[in-house]
Amino acid sequence: MAEPLILALDQGTTSTRAVVFDRHGAALAEASRPLKQHYPADGWVEHDADEIFAESVEAMREAIARCGRPAEDVAAIGITNQRETVVVWDKATGRPIHKAIVWQDRRTEDVCARLRGEGLEPEITRRTGLLLDPYFSGTKLAWLLDRVEGARARAERGELLAGTIDTWLVWKLTGGARHVTDATNASRTLLFDLRAGDWSEEMLRVFGVPRAVLPQVVDCAGEGFGETAPELFGRAIPIRGAAGDQQAALMGQGCVRPGEMKATYGTGCFLLVNTGEAAPVSGARLLTTVAARVGGRTTYALEGSIFVAGAAIQWLCEGLGVDSPANAEQLAQAAREGHGVMMVPAFTGLGAPWWDAGARGAITGLTRDAGLAEISQAAFDACAWQTLDLIEAMRSDAPAAFGPDVELRIDGGMSRSAWFAQRLADLTGVSVCRASYLETTALGAALFAGLGAGIYGSMEEAAKARPTTDHARPAWGTRERGAGYERWRAAVQRVRSA
Repeated sequence: MAEPLILALDQGTTSTRAVVFDRHGAALAEASRPLKQHYPADGWVEHDADEIFAESVEAMREAIARCGRPAEDVAAIGITNQRETVVVWDKATGRPIHKAIVWQDRRTEDVCARLRGEGLEPEITRRTGLLLDPYFSGTKLAWLLDRVEGARARAERGELLAGTIDTWLVWKLTGGARHVTDATNASRTLLFDLRAGDWSEEMLRVFGVPRAVLPQVVDCAGEGFGETAPELFGRAIPIRGAAGDQQAALMGQGCVRPGEMKATYGTGCFLLVNTGEAAPVSGARLLTTVAARVGGRTTYALEGSIFVAGAAIQWLCEGLGVDSPANAEQLAQAAREGHGVMMVPAFTGLGAPWWDAGARGAITGLTRDAGLAEISQAAFDACAWQTLDLIEAMRSDAPAAFGPDVELRIDGGMSRSAWFAQRLADLTGVSVCRASYLETTALGAALFAGLGAGIYGSMEEAAKARPTTDHARPAWGTRERGAGYERWRAAVQRVRSA
């Protein structure tokens, strides 16, 4: 019998990617499609949900064809998706009633401000683990029901369905047979009670969302997702796993035990630490979210976001005329020792743990002999210092999750650089483990699907399929690191808006 294959669908914000994996975590073939962005007004971002489905099917078909094996060898499909993006569609026709509202969209800021003014945020955070922000799905869904003509009445009559992109894809792939979401995506909606593990009646009332439109919440791995309609791939293929993109990356990095953490360095950075079966309440305004739910057992994670990571390097190129990111790295390596230059890249404010939307970027410590090399190094260092801010906040919120041998597992574009990995280790004081396969989000979706299909017997066995990595261990002493961190914190205080 042929070794089983796992097909992962990674539906992201700007593209849709399908990857075929073997059971050992090796990528055999992949295909991708770009996704058109729609900007109907300032701060509004939308996607065409029908386009997302059509391109997902095409990408999956192409990936199967490229791997040179028949669809019969695909044992399971795993789905990972851009979180918080919302679709509402007609239950009878399967047609969306409006374009999907993307996680980046800010159109409901006024609603969030009103609810904050009513003093509701502490209770919302206590129940959902999230902050009251347009980023999350609840206010987006309410906007669609209120602003699309007749939508609310139709929803209350049971004529409409809603969900995040995972829900939409599963419903379409199964020919409308399954209206479900996994617990990780549910935990990003502002409507999900983290500890009860189901939709919160109180949050549904606060946000004005009828329960009838919402999907059933199922485990990240298992039979709850059904199987694809046979005509899509020539046979019905079981869908056996789903998770939001950052939780899938957490799985793809093998972070299945308390204290294991990963950071994805793209335009910004998402850092998550597994806190096990404890769902800590953050004192640093970090997010508490579901890490995974498998076999009815829920594990949690603390999550922090850095708004500007790789975007700082992009700014060096576009704003200061550095030829390329590779040249920016070469300049950074050539910087003078002890130059004292700090960059705080608060181009759009500061993310966790500061949450200061009014902060703006600055470069401090400039002297006559400072130049592009020192500024370039400061840009890379800013990624590391912001990471240390998050690690310290997480250590404070969940001290029991941090053992003496903590390490940071990294992926994303910046993780291609061994020099950056070493710099990150030096400045944070923790060992850095660099993924040899960068598409950890797709890999995590495949591992969840493999677990749901019985290819792996446990989370720990699935995590062992993660490809080997290399390590960078801190070379700086505590005094040197501490002095640099003090300068960083001082620079941050200078750009704060309050």
